[in-house]
Amino acid sequence: MLNLPTVLILDDEQRSVESLARILDEDFDVHCATSIDAAREILQREWVQIILCDQRMPEMSGVEFLAEVREQWPAVIRMIISGYTDSADIIDAINTAGIYHFISKPWQPADLVLKLQNAAQLFQLQRQNEQLGIELKLRPETLADELNEKRRLLQARFDWDQGIVRTSQSSMNRICETIQQVAPYDVSVLLTGESGTGKELCARALHYNSLRQGAPFVAENCGALPDELLESELFGHKRGAFTGAVDDRVGLFEKASGGSIFLDEIGEISPAFQVKLLRVLQEGEIRPLGTNQRRQIDVRVIAATNRDLEEDVKQGRFRQDLFYRLATFMIKLPPLRERSVDIATLAYSILDEVMEQLGKKVRGFTDEAITCMEAYRWPGNVRELQNEIKRMLVLGRDDYLGADLLDPRIVMAEPEPARSDLTLVTGVEGSLKERVETLETRILKETLIRHRWNKTRAAEELGLSRVGLRSKLERYELEKADAQG
Repeated sequence: MLNLPTVLILDDEQRSVESLARILDEDFDVHCATSIDAAREILQREWVQIILCDQRMPEMSGVEFLAEVREQWPAVIRMIISGYTDSADIIDAINTAGIYHFISKPWQPADLVLKLQNAAQLFQLQRQNEQLGIELKLRPETLADELNEKRRLLQARFDWDQGIVRTSQSSMNRICETIQQVAPYDVSVLLTGESGTGKELCARALHYNSLRQGAPFVAENCGALPDELLESELFGHKRGAFTGAVDDRVGLFEKASGGSIFLDEIGEISPAFQVKLLRVLQEGEIRPLGTNQRRQIDVRVIAATNRDLEEDVKQGRFRQDLFYRLATFMIKLPPLRERSVDIATLAYSILDEVMEQLGKKVRGFTDEAITCMEAYRWPGNVRELQNEIKRMLVLGRDDYLGADLLDPRIVMAEPEPARSDLTLVTGVEGSLKERVETLETRILKETLIRHRWNKTRAAEELGLSRVGLRSKLERYELEKADAQG
C-alpha cells in the first residue's frame, strides 16, 4: 500500500475544509478538523507530518495554536492560510510559531499542492538529518566518507551531461555547452524562460561545475515575499529590528559566503528593493536590518526570471544598472513545446524519480501515451509533465502507464498549435466540414482512450451504435496503438 504524507487541515469553516480536502486527497492522507480540540485529538492519535491551519479561529488564532504545536509536536511542518498579508503579521507568525509557509487567499490549487509536496519533502529531510546526527556520533569516520560520496553524487547529478535530461537532437545541448563554458568563470548569470523550464536546475549546474562547488548553494524566490521580509531573508536582521524579530538572523547572502545564491523571479522585486540589491552587488557587502555594521560577502549571483527584463528596462519597471549587474551573461531556456524530441526521454527520467518517491514500480509507458505526450504543448513545461506523470503512476494499475491515465486535454491535443482565434476550439483552419471532422476525430480518440478502447462503452457514451462507431473509426483511420512502450 502506498504511504502518502499525512496532512491535517484545521479551519472552522466546514466548506473550506471540504474544499481543501478535495484538492489534497489525491496526493496526501488528509485528516480534517473544524475546532482546536479536534485538531489536538488528531495530533495525539495520528502521525501528522504537515498541518495546514486557518489564521482566524474562534478559540485562538492560527499562529497561537501553531505555537502550541511547535512546543508539543516540533517535527510537524506548520503552514498557515490567511486573507491578510501584512508583512509584520507574516514575520510574527514565522518567529512565534515557526511557520514554514504563509499562504495567502485566494490560493491556486496546483500551487497549494506543490507547496505541500515541498513541505512533505522537508519533513523527510528533517528526519534524515536527525538520523544522520545520531549515526554521526556512533561512527563519525564512516559517515565522513559517506558524506564525501554524497557530495560527489550531488555534483554528478548537476553535471551538464547528467543532470539536464535531453537527447542528442535536443535544443538543450546548446544550453548545456554554454553552461559548461560559463560555469568556471566567476560572473553573474541571468537565466530567462517560461516557468517550469528548469531554471533552478541550470543554476545548480552552474554552481556544481564551478570553482565554488564545495561551498553552499542557496536559493530564494524573490516574488513570494514583501520587501521587509525579503530584505531580512537575504541580508539578515538583528533582534528587535522590527516587530516579531525575536532573534538574530543570518541572511542568505552571508550563508552563501564563498558559494552561489540563486535569486528566482528577480523581475518581481519592487523598485525600492532594486536599489538595495544594486547597492549590495556594487559594494560587495550587506548591512543586516537593525544594525549599522557592514559585512563583506563573496557570493556568485545567479538570477532567473520568466519576464522580459529588457522590455521592463525600456518601460522603466526595472533598473537598467541592476539589469547589467545581473546579466553579465544571459542564458535563455527553451519551453518544452520546442523540445518535443526530449519528451519521451524526460518522461522516463521523471518516472524513475517518481517511482522512487512513491515506492511504486511500473515497467514504463505505452506507445500511445508517449505519442499523446509528444503532441501536447505543455504550457506548464517540465513542471506540468512531472505532475502529470506522478498522477499517472498513482492511478495506474497495469505494468505500463497508458494514455487513458492522461488528462483529456492532453489526449485531445494535436501536434500543430492553433494559428488564429477562429481555431481555438478545433485547432485547425479550413472549411466547416474539415473543422467538424477534426473535432469529431479528437472526441472519438479521447473517448476510446479513456475507455481503454472498449468500443461498446465508447459507443454508449457517444450515443452511437457499434456499427456506427466502427464506420467512423474506419473513416478516420483510428486504430489502437501498441500496448507497450
